[in-house]
Amino acid sequence: MTHTFYIAMSYAVTAIVILCLIAWTWLDGRTRRQELAELEASGIRRRSAQPTGDAG
Repeated sequence: MTHTFYIAMSYAVTAIVILCLIAWTWLDGRTRRQELAELEASGIRRRSAQPTGDAG
């Protein structure tokens, strides 16, 4: 195994891990947004959301 091969494989593995983490985060975010939309559609609201008609 040459030094160049070792360095290239290190960069490749690092890039694959980073891309997997980005994909995982993106997919998890989509899932959480869908869950929130389902909860809000069923009438459950977030505590931080202002009730409708409340002036403050």
